[in-house]
Amino acid sequence: MRRQNFFEGPWVTMVLLSISVLMFGVEILAGGSTNSRVLFDLGARFAPALTLGNQWWRLLTPIFLHVGFMHLFVNMATLWYLGRITEQAFGHWRFLVIYLVSGITGNFAGLLFGSANAVAAGASTSLFGLFGAFLMVGDVFRDRPDIAAMTRSVLAVVVINLVFDLFQGNIDIAGHVGGLVGGFLIAGVVGVPLIGDISVARRLLMAGLLVATPLILAFVYGGNLL
Repeated sequence: MRRQNFFEGPWVTMVLLSISVLMFGVEILAGGSTNSRVLFDLGARFAPALTLGNQWWRLLTPIFLHVGFMHLFVNMATLWYLGRITEQAFGHWRFLVIYLVSGITGNFAGLLFGSANAVAAGASTSLFGLFGAFLMVGDVFRDRPDIAAMTRSVLAVVVINLVFDLFQGNIDIAGHVGGLVGGFLIAGVVGVPLIGDISVARRLLMAGLLVATPLILAFVYGGNLL
């Protein structure tokens, strides 16, 4: 039996998971994963640092940080399950782009609509982006029964998670929604050739929305924040 090459498996998922676990270890060594100062120093989202300090890299770095072990465990379990499926469907590099862009759009939404004084971190923005990617597949290929069934299942999980967010404290629901929308759009831009073709017109439309939507939201809701 031929042994599977590492790069034939979900290696991007494993790398992302490993980075998050490694950074959690760094958090512990630096003073604790629930220590706001430690989280800030390692790149958590904090609105004044982004807007006044121009530290825009904080839209990306929070997706590799977690607040407490349970936060890490739940997100990494979700990444291990959902990431492997998404990576298989989209391919390694498309999956990586979806994960990172969703994290950025989610954190940007959290910046606009979340608490200005919150120190926020977590991979949830990217994970909701993976949900969004599958909803995009379901929308484009809705005529396929297998895809339609999968989409209903994913949509049910998304709704349950968003409802759960509403009844929990310290949940960045704006970040989750931003990641979901960002994942939907960027998945349409990069396409999913292993499942089927997406028209150029649709992909250009999604690319336009991906760029225009944050700019419009920033103009309308950003106010003095940006």
